[in-house]
Amino acid sequence: MKLRRLAMTVAGLVCLAATSLAQIATIQGTVIGTDGKPIVGAIIKIHRTDVKFDAQTKSDKRGHYIYAGLPLAGMFDISCIVDGKEVDKLQGVRSEMGDHPDTDIDLRKLVTAASANRQAMVNQALQTGQIPDELNRTMTPEQKAVLEKQMLETTGKIKKQNALNNAFNEGVAALQAKQYDMAVTALEKAGEVDPKQPAVWANLADAYAGQAGKMTGAEFDQTMAKAIADYEKSIDLKPDEAGTHNNYGLALAKIKKYPEAETELKKAAELDPPNAFSKYFNLGATLNNIGQTDEAAKAFKMAIDAAPDNPKNAGAYYQYGLILVGQATMKDNKIVPPPGTAEAFQKYLQLAPDGPYAAAAKDTLRELGGSVQTTFQNPNAPAPKTKK
Repeated sequence: MKLRRLAMTVAGLVCLAATSLAQIATIQGTVIGTDGKPIVGAIIKIHRTDVKFDAQTKSDKRGHYIYAGLPLAGMFDISCIVDGKEVDKLQGVRSEMGDHPDTDIDLRKLVTAASANRQAMVNQALQTGQIPDELNRTMTPEQKAVLEKQMLETTGKIKKQNALNNAFNEGVAALQAKQYDMAVTALEKAGEVDPKQPAVWANLADAYAGQAGKMTGAEFDQTMAKAIADYEKSIDLKPDEAGTHNNYGLALAKIKKYPEAETELKKAAELDPPNAFSKYFNLGATLNNIGQTDEAAKAFKMAIDAAPDNPKNAGAYYQYGLILVGQATMKDNKIVPPPGTAEAFQKYLQLAPDGPYAAAAKDTLRELGGSVQTTFQNPNAPAPKTKK
């Protein structure tokens, strides 16, 4: 009987011991220095924040530390002391039963964070022109002198950029409103601020060309010469801009430099294949407007060949057909148009059956004695519904 009571007592003590052991937790980690190597002998202070408890341990030759006597379910701050100075602190570490919280201390992160914070303060100084007090306290006189020089340079760059943006935006807005004199004034100012901006010269050239449209004689020639010079400046800075080559080609056509204009329009088409037809159409319209119908016909034919079945290119067929009608002759009291005339108008009607020139195209075909098809459908119209 006594032996049984003794066995039961021993069993109870074992259970009590197991329960007591279960009421503590372990915390461990590794201390890594700024050079990536483990720190030996770093003091790890453990402070409980919810109730009174303090302990400490040291890192071993591998930089590893462990403390196995933490009270269960507590909140702790862990401080790392190296050479008498606190170099890092982990806050709000919670211990749990059987848990080993991740409490590595890597001082390389602090260096990265400090570097990022310092760079942020430098950027702030460059943007505002004022050195933050926190940064000022950590700088040597030499470092401060370098930063102040950079601040002056940056302030100048910001002022220059603002002046450029303001002048350029003002010029483009005036150009879009066809206020060419205002556009020229603003864009000339932008060119003075920064002569290395291709968009400035391209838009200034457009503005000069717009001005010249209201001029004649020597005044026209002088203004177009400015436009040509600025298109060339823009192309020298950015030779692959299709829009600039296009407008340059149109300007060359206005001053009757047709071979050069064709070269530029072809270049624009090469740089922008999906819209090549529009570049050639622009050339044709410009040439036609100044009475160069033979050259215009060639340009419209180039537009046709670039996109023969594109509805957006229908106008090229109509304009080409009109020029051919103008070349028609009379024989036996009948109109004899050049080959391809009727086909041009028929193709226009095929691509744009409801287009702005559809009625005129049909009338022209009747006058030429050709048949007019009436079954063309708008290629963009929805397909008719079938009856069930």
